[in-house]
Amino acid sequence: MLHHPHKAIAFFNSSIPPNWISRVSNLLQCASFCNLKVHWRKDEKLDEAIQADKKWRLCARVVKEVLNEPGQVMPLQYLEKRRDRLRLNIKAKTFIDHNPLLFDIYFDRIRPKSEPVPFIRPTDSLRKFLEEEERIFAENEKLIVAKLCKMLMMAKNRVVNVEKLVHVKREFGFPNDFLSKLVPKYPNYFRLVGDSDEKSYLELVSWEPEFANSVIMLRAEEEERLTGIRVRPSFNWKLPPGFFIKKGMREWVRDWMEMPYINPYDDASHLHPASSEMERRMVGVLHELLSLSLYKRIPVPILGKFSEDYLLSNAFSSAFTRHSGIFYLSLKGGIKTAVLREAYKGGILIDRDPLLEINDKFSELLEEGWKMRMEELRLRREGVENGIDSVAPGSSELQFEENDEEL
Repeated sequence: MLHHPHKAIAFFNSSIPPNWISRVSNLLQCASFCNLKVHWRKDEKLDEAIQADKKWRLCARVVKEVLNEPGQVMPLQYLEKRRDRLRLNIKAKTFIDHNPLLFDIYFDRIRPKSEPVPFIRPTDSLRKFLEEEERIFAENEKLIVAKLCKMLMMAKNRVVNVEKLVHVKREFGFPNDFLSKLVPKYPNYFRLVGDSDEKSYLELVSWEPEFANSVIMLRAEEEERLTGIRVRPSFNWKLPPGFFIKKGMREWVRDWMEMPYINPYDDASHLHPASSEMERRMVGVLHELLSLSLYKRIPVPILGKFSEDYLLSNAFSSAFTRHSGIFYLSLKGGIKTAVLREAYKGGILIDRDPLLEINDKFSELLEEGWKMRMEELRLRREGVENGIDSVAPGSSELQFEENDEEL
């Protein structure tokens, strides 16, 4: 038995490392949100928004494949061999027929003495679109530079692997040649370091205070300017009609929303990885990255590539369901996609990036081609019915066209 309790207390206090209590506190804070179980619910309207652009994305992949070839031409048989890689589930010739304003078919030789075979090349309509694309990129060059700066400013050590940036150029609307043409134009912002693609990095040269305000902070500033009332930066947290969370979770959300907002551009090296402050900061980073993206949504595996750069936890994807009033985690197409809820209304993207004009014009080109093809099919069927077409109604050519239409 201890006869001097105060000595025992002094002994135990001296045995405890100085930072032990704070570490335990951080772990308990982490447990308060890491162990929260939120039931995932399907949001059909946001799923439909993801599905809506599936067809033009496939067309864009094929166009990119041809444009990357020498002379921007390709034997049709080469495209056929690459169908699996392009995730093209119909024959290459059928794809060309379905999208008549993308490629012209002509005959040429692969080798000087070989027999002529079908080649494909961009149509005049596609080349006109490519000129429009260049114009839109030029008009929005400052926006693209700002996005790149912001991505580097949020990153640890203000540097990101070049390979990762190339991998997400479609998500953020960067031109294909942004590293070779855009980056060298702004040596005051960017510096390429390294000796190969895998080991090359894009480094931020100088900090730009103008870019160090997040979307949430800018929104609060704008509201304060309009109302004259000081507004605290905060996340928008709202579930669609019919979505509910349990009482315990509602209380946790209320308390979490009352915590101070942490700017994702501020240095986070002093925050404990298991603290609620780091969780708060991580949600801010994810919110900002989605806000910078074209469609305010990014596949989770792509975000995972930046875990180390942005100090995201290994279980960062659980934040999308835990904070279900801020994000939606779609499972459409067998791929987890993080969606920023506030950017959509009823499945319609309302927070539109200026660079989306490129995708809009590409979709218009496709639509025009589809209408043109349907009109040709209609005229051919009418010709057959009136007996003025040389192709019989039961012939293989007509049957081929009808089957194509169903694909």
